[in-house]
Amino acid sequence: MKKKNSYKQVCLFMVLFGLMLSNMANAQSSDSKNLNAWSTVSIEYKPNKKWSFELAEQLRLKENLSLVDEYFTELQTEYSVNKNFSLGAGARFIRQNDTEGNIQGYENHFRFQFDASYKHKINDFKLDYRLRYQNKNDLSVSSDEGDYANQHLRFKTGIEYNIKNWKLDPQFSAEIFNHFEKGEDGGFDKYRLTFGTDYDMKKYGKISLYYRFEKELNVDLPETTNIIGLSYKYTIKNK
Repeated sequence: MKKKNSYKQVCLFMVLFGLMLSNMANAQSSDSKNLNAWSTVSIEYKPNKKWSFELAEQLRLKENLSLVDEYFTELQTEYSVNKNFSLGAGARFIRQNDTEGNIQGYENHFRFQFDASYKHKINDFKLDYRLRYQNKNDLSVSSDEGDYANQHLRFKTGIEYNIKNWKLDPQFSAEIFNHFEKGEDGGFDKYRLTFGTDYDMKKYGKISLYYRFEKELNVDLPETTNIIGLSYKYTIKNK
């Protein structure tokens, strides 16, 4: 009976993802090109209860899934100070597809970030908060040529509701981005809303899917972006 219920949950998980993809594609008007897709595969290693290390590969598509936006390799680490508070850092090498302007093509970018996270539980709710400093730079252009690091402070808060005897617990998060860069006006420039769920296959890893909405701030014609995401993570724990 338990195996039958697990099979039904996996099927429902895939059906939900298919419906999300179909509805998002149908929602796009003929002159709109703001549907993106993000897919991620990662492996995580936990040598003990304090430390974790993760290597991820991600592919992002844009313009109604017709073009590659970017793909990257990312290495992250996290240290748990206690059961609620953790510190993290990460680095990302990015191949970004520039499809605007006179010079187009793939560019090399490098990004690093530092995180401080806090999580706790209230009854059946899990809440988490993350403050991130992010620094991204175009490796093909130097500061002498007018290129400076694109920096952000990001604050994210999330909530997950634990449904008894149900493995697809709903998750929601909201994040706001504060931009600052030499030679440009700073301030809040984007917010992000995400709704999703995941399915833990125990020793076979975890699958996650989500829908994400992004919108620019403090510009005359703010761009909105709809994102569908699917990720797989396999975790190795030191026994």
